[in-house]
Amino acid sequence: MTALAKLKLVSVTADRKSPTVWRRNKLTAHLTHQISLAKAAIAGDVFTAKTVKFVTDTESGERKPVEISRRVKPWWFTAANGKIALTLKYGAKTLEIIKGKNAVETADMEDLIATLEVIKTAVTAGELDTQIEQASSTLRAGFKKGKKA
Repeated sequence: MTALAKLKLVSVTADRKSPTVWRRNKLTAHLTHQISLAKAAIAGDVFTAKTVKFVTDTESGERKPVEISRRVKPWWFTAANGKIALTLKYGAKTLEIIKGKNAVETADMEDLIATLEVIKTAVTAGELDTQIEQASSTLRAGFKKGKKA
């Protein structure tokens, strides 16, 4: 009897996420940061996103995880009429929510948090997939090498 005969062998493929689902998850994560940032702004606190970065120790040569803080920029601002305007960002691009409209107007910060929650639900449900795909393709086009003359 071989050693492999003791194991339960199966045929399986890795579950790879589609690019659409991956983009949705990316935007949802950023919306979660925006919600936390808005809650911190109401409480008068400062919010920074924590990420883990692996650094190589110069003395031992080991790779060690280090938690770093990343500043999160707000996607909202106070408009000329005194209301809060919220824009959605994908990378450096502002998403056009519907044709000709790129912002959501809210009355105050509590309303902003509720609006961000609604948008997060809409993104998870796939309602903004077309807008995310357009922004993603625009971003990717900026990274392509141009032809030299």
